[in-house]
Amino acid sequence: MMDRTEEVTCILCPNGCAVTVSSRQDPLSGAWLPTAVSGNLCGRGEAYAKQELTAPRRTLTSSVAVDGGALPLASVRLTKAVPRERLPEIMEEIRRMRVSAPVRMGQTLAENVRGLGADLICTRNVEKKPAQD
Repeated sequence: MMDRTEEVTCILCPNGCAVTVSSRQDPLSGAWLPTAVSGNLCGRGEAYAKQELTAPRRTLTSSVAVDGGALPLASVRLTKAVPRERLPEIMEEIRRMRVSAPVRMGQTLAENVRGLGADLICTRNVEKKPAQD
């Protein structure tokens, strides 16, 4: 049975605790299971460190092309954190997206992205490009 220790910086509050996680590899599944957590100033740090070790998640922010907009891109984000290993496929989908102006902050551009229960929403207004004379 193997043991390992990792340090994770917690990002859930301004403290930015350096949390140490000790873990042991399960001989049957091969998964790393947390055995001890230290260095966190609050309980959220412990939960974050364990999740980071077993199933890391991230909130994605990016931009989407806007057709006919006063700006060429609109900033977007997912409404909740998703598994980190799924980010490349989500980004591929976002890169292919095009929306038509106008778009509004809070507007849902894609629902339940890749079946992960997170929606892609716009985080800024992009008006329609003014007509040229």
